[in-house]
Amino acid sequence: MNPLLKTGRLTWASLLGLPLLAALLAGCSPGGNGTAGGARNGKATSRPIRLYYSIFFPPTHVQAIAGTEWAREIERRSGGRVRINVYAGGTLTKAEQCYQGVVDGISDIGMSCLAYTRGRFPLFEGLDLPLGYPDGATATRIANELVAKYQPREMQDTHLLYLHAHGPGILASRKPVRRLEDLKGMKVRATGLSAKIVEGLGAAAVGMPQPETYEALQKGVVEATLCPIETLKGWKQAETIGYVTDATATSYTTVMFVTMNRERWDALPVDLQQIITEVSAEWVERHGAAWNTADREGMELVSELKRETIRLEPAEQARWQEAVAPVLQAYVEQAAARGLPGQAFLDDARQRVAAAREPAATPTP
Repeated sequence: MNPLLKTGRLTWASLLGLPLLAALLAGCSPGGNGTAGGARNGKATSRPIRLYYSIFFPPTHVQAIAGTEWAREIERRSGGRVRINVYAGGTLTKAEQCYQGVVDGISDIGMSCLAYTRGRFPLFEGLDLPLGYPDGATATRIANELVAKYQPREMQDTHLLYLHAHGPGILASRKPVRRLEDLKGMKVRATGLSAKIVEGLGAAAVGMPQPETYEALQKGVVEATLCPIETLKGWKQAETIGYVTDATATSYTTVMFVTMNRERWDALPVDLQQIITEVSAEWVERHGAAWNTADREGMELVSELKRETIRLEPAEQARWQEAVAPVLQAYVEQAAARGLPGQAFLDDARQRVAAAREPAATPTP
C-alpha cells in the first residue's frame, strides 16, 4: 500500500490540490518512506526517507526557524538519507490537533504545546504552573530533566524527541493592571493550566491558541493575554495592547513538544535513530537560548512602541502568589486521583526553579 494511503495523509494532501498530491506521491513511492529497500536493517535505500514535520509557529518565528534548522541538520548528518518537509504555521495540522496528528500519522513529526490538548498530559501539566521561572533556557532544561526522570506514560503513544519551554509568562493587556482588583472580570486569553491561573487571579479565562489571539485582542474579544513577552513580537501582539504587567513571582511557562509517530520511528534504521537522537539533544539548548533571545527582542519592541511596563511591588506580588496557590494544590490532588506522583513532581520542579535562581547553587541531579 502506498505510504500516504497507509498513514491517512491523503486526508490533508487532497485539500492541497491534485498537482501537489501527485508530486508527493511521486516522492513517497514504496521504499521512499523507509519501509522498503532494506531501510529496516540499516542498509541504504535508493530513495531518501521522507518525513513530514508540522510546526504550529509561523515560519518567521524563532522557534519555527530552530525547528527547520533541526531538520536540515538531520538531513546533513544523514548524508541525505533522510529528507524532512517542514510545514510551519499550522498548515499541515492546527496547533490543537498537532499531537493527535502525529499519533494518527497525518504528520510524522510535530511541534506544538502540551497545553493545547488539556487533560491529555496530567503529570506534565505541572510544568506549566506559576513557579517563578526566570527564563526560557531554564524552563527548557527543567522540562527535559523531568521528562527523563519521570518517563510519563502519557507521552508514550509517540516517540518524544525533546521538549522546550518559553520564558516567564507576563500579562499583556489593553488597559493597565496594577492590582488584583484590576483583573476582576477581565477577559484574558489563556490555555491549559494558565487558564486556571487566570481564574485564580479573578479574571475570566478565554481558551484559544496563539494563532487566534491577535485578532481576538484587536476586536476586543479578549482584553488581555497571558503569554511570554516574546509573543508580543513573534506573534505581533504588541500592536494590539498598551500595557505589560510583570508578575515575576507567579511567572509560568508553557511546555512544547517535538515528537514523532511511533511506527515511523520504529521503522527507521538504528543509525538514523541515533542521528536524530543526537541532534535533538543538541537542539534543547538551542531552543532555550532562542527563547531568551526572543524575550529580549520582545522587551525591546515593547519599549520601542512605548507600551507601559508595570512591575508589581513585592507586597502585590505576594497577593498574586496567594491567589494562585489553590491552583497548585488542585494540580496535586488531581494527579493523585489518577495515581500520579503530582506532589513529588511539583516539589522537584520547584526545587529546580529555586536552584536556577541561585547563581552558586548546584543543579539538582
